[in-house]
Amino acid sequence: MEPNYEEDVFLAKYQSSELKIASEFLTNWLPFLSRDLCNDCAHVLSDRIRSLDPEHCSNIENGEVKAGSGSMVDNMESEEVDNMESEEVDNKMDNIYDGKLCVSHSLDSLKAGAFVFGSLSDNVSHAMPSSQSTVSEAASAQMSWADMGEEDGLEEEDQKENELGSHGVDVSPSVGDSMKTPEKRKLSREERERYRFMNVKKMKVFSCYEKVRGRSVNILEGLELHTGVFSAVEQKKIVDFVYELQEKGRRGELRERTFTAPHKWMRGKGRVTIQFGCCYNYAPDKAGNPPGILQRGDVDPMPSIFKVIIKRLVGWHVLPPTCVPDSCIVNIYEEDDCIPPHIDNHDFLRPFCTVSFLSECNILFGSNLKVLGPGEFSGSYSIPLPVGSVLVLKGNGADVAKHCVPAVPTKR
Repeated sequence: MEPNYEEDVFLAKYQSSELKIASEFLTNWLPFLSRDLCNDCAHVLSDRIRSLDPEHCSNIENGEVKAGSGSMVDNMESEEVDNMESEEVDNKMDNIYDGKLCVSHSLDSLKAGAFVFGSLSDNVSHAMPSSQSTVSEAASAQMSWADMGEEDGLEEEDQKENELGSHGVDVSPSVGDSMKTPEKRKLSREERERYRFMNVKKMKVFSCYEKVRGRSVNILEGLELHTGVFSAVEQKKIVDFVYELQEKGRRGELRERTFTAPHKWMRGKGRVTIQFGCCYNYAPDKAGNPPGILQRGDVDPMPSIFKVIIKRLVGWHVLPPTCVPDSCIVNIYEEDDCIPPHIDNHDFLRPFCTVSFLSECNILFGSNLKVLGPGEFSGSYSIPLPVGSVLVLKGNGADVAKHCVPAVPTKR
């Protein structure tokens, strides 16, 4: 079957002979190009090259690029996705969480208000109660991004796209125009997910040199800012769920140390926090426990929706599969709430990340941040955190530079 060059805008720019040359060239390089890819990514890459010239690429040896026998590419066709049993979906989502599959080819450490996702260090996680040690030991998530979106936002996007031609031109016929415009092909759920993944923007070149112990160092080394990770529909569902958690906390329906709402006795004090997976002690408490993770802190396990968020972050390569978060702190900011200068406790492994929702704010970095007043700080470098973005902290950005969030102007 010859590839349909007319349906692909990119391929339409090339002659058939040129595509065959490209196919032969890429086929020779396929073992190198597919190195270190997961089985499903390698299979997709092989199929993509094969589609340029099926006659030539059918001669590829089976052993060169081979998807595992349990891969999603081998076990299901795209049109079968919506017909899969929920148990199969959950199993595959668990495989993604365990780092075995790539989320962009599947069905689909965190600070929130930011959310803060993190992984516990070995000495802490081994000491945690078995019911709270890791998310991977808990029940599998019963929710996917398809469940979260429920196709509502996606269907709206489809409707808008169908009103436009393939090049963004309005195809509504004018008076007396009898020309028929071919209907645009509707994207599958997997194709939409892949498109979203390809459009995530990553900024990792942050530079700010300061004198630290007599040496000039880039205190921002290791920081990464990923934007476009969550759509508006996904953000709304996550924020609505946080509001539900807040109400449960106020009614006393969460465990003792999960929900904390201090009295707001001055500007910048009294930020609401909701902790899952582990209990972090921000300051020495009445029992004499020092700051750090409490081995017997009574908190709720990670909610399913947060596990789905983590799967997205790992599957989209925002966080490495070697450091999958098993804890989360939700910070709910009201107007004038803040987070003072600090370096996160090393009970949390690096990297960890902060995810921003509801409103944008700046986060300040510096080896010597100054407190100017209640909720007011000065630092060497300021990074805006757009709504739906993920800031990953590791290296000097996590361990040399302090960071803080000045008093926010609106709810976050």
